[in-house]
Amino acid sequence: MDLTEGAVSPAMRHKARHFALQAIYQWQMTGDKAAEIEKQFLEDQPIRGTDLDYLHDLIAGVVENYEELDELFSPFTSRPLDDLDLVDKAILRLATFELTYRQEIPFKVVINEAIELAKSFAQQDSHKFVNGVLDKVVKSMKK
Repeated sequence: MDLTEGAVSPAMRHKARHFALQAIYQWQMTGDKAAEIEKQFLEDQPIRGTDLDYLHDLIAGVVENYEELDELFSPFTSRPLDDLDLVDKAILRLATFELTYRQEIPFKVVINEAIELAKSFAQQDSHKFVNGVLDKVVKSMKK
């Protein structure tokens, strides 16, 4: 089956999260418009094999809803939101968006992907922090 015609693989979603994280980080750093950052990524990054619709949904969704997302995960962080590492904050925003707005994605997949992003982009033990916070977010959403 040709993956460019309708079917979306987990690898395509993984690449979308990978680029979305970078775009969200850039947005946090610069405050540039999400659409401009997304356009730049589509022009400058090796996006072949990426679920572009999901990439757009993640970037736009996080930027549009970041205040709500922050309210959902910030009670479970051990420090104030302003003191969080920007990569950790971007990962938590991205994953919390998926947990909240893309509930067709199993929460275990969302958390695992967030851990993998933390291992790739964040400080050495950030994946443990991200896992702990997201686990509490999931438990709070089930109540």
